[in-house]
Amino acid sequence: MLLKGAKILDGNFKFSYKDLSIVGGNIQDVYLPGECDDCGDDIVDLTGYTILPGLIDVHTHGAFGIDVMNGDLNELSRHMAKNGVTCFLPTTLTQDVALLKKVVSSSTETDGAKILGFHLEGPYLSKLRCGAQNPEFIRSAVEDDFEDCPQVRMITIAPESVGAYDFIKKYADKLVISLGHTDCSYDMAVRAFSSGAKCLTHMFNAMPPLFHRSPGPIGAALTQDAYVQLIADGKHVHPATVLMAYRSFGSSRMVLISDSISATGVADGDYEFGGLNITVNNGVARTKDGNLAGSTSTLWDCVRSASYMGIPFEEAHKMASLTPARLMGLSRKGVIANDKDADLFVVDSEFNIVRTMVDGQFVY
Repeated sequence: MLLKGAKILDGNFKFSYKDLSIVGGNIQDVYLPGECDDCGDDIVDLTGYTILPGLIDVHTHGAFGIDVMNGDLNELSRHMAKNGVTCFLPTTLTQDVALLKKVVSSSTETDGAKILGFHLEGPYLSKLRCGAQNPEFIRSAVEDDFEDCPQVRMITIAPESVGAYDFIKKYADKLVISLGHTDCSYDMAVRAFSSGAKCLTHMFNAMPPLFHRSPGPIGAALTQDAYVQLIADGKHVHPATVLMAYRSFGSSRMVLISDSISATGVADGDYEFGGLNITVNNGVARTKDGNLAGSTSTLWDCVRSASYMGIPFEEAHKMASLTPARLMGLSRKGVIANDKDADLFVVDSEFNIVRTMVDGQFVY
């Protein structure tokens, strides 16, 4: 297949006009316009459109009425693909361990965006910073409940949870360990990163703020060269703070996430989120105590929002494609270049998504 005539966001995350040869799920070659006009019979003319690397959402609880905890993941994958996501980690909430094990044993075969595995957000969290996580089910990391769950690829943990450092050391080579829903100090976070943790979960939210005499986990992530996840929906973090984070961590260490919930893409109203009642009003989800309860934005929404906040669009897009790929150790994803996976999507001149390709096949 030859994708011809489009502008692409290339391997250097610069815009240029190139043609793409897709063979067997891979980007076989990237050609200059006109260099390969007769490459095969299956030519897709995308003149006037732009091709972008597929988005990778490492933190989503659901969307479009579908909840990861009890919904149809294949149907969710189709909705993800319609919104530019080509790979994602369905993300659980702090719940009963038996239920969590059931969820992370679900089939990952999909017709849309590819499921890379699961992200466990808890249950080894801090009750002081539980946010919209249900404190009833918070446990200590000593329990080590998920050793027999091979589909888990990421876990969010609070370093102050009893047994956390031993847990991090045990699983650092197998999972991406992210620190979140934590009240930990700078020194505790440094120790966690030194033990093998790689990331902060939704930086600024559900953790101590960055203070000049007590830098906390945010300061530790900066000094320890860790990755940070951030929700750039304009509601969880002030635009000036998003811009500050980008200028501090850069596009190679800051990962945009949606943290989307089932209410994403549907009407305001009352919903259940991890066993807690939440209300969505004007697109903002909160618990009865007023805590933010995930977002109602897609990852594509967050990319565009970050670009409106002053981050160059190319950099914002990189933070939702190549950077999460690197965080997850996916060397063939997140970029449009020779011999990489053909995961991409196509937008029109208004940046509306019109087609999405996963592993060389159009799934939308």
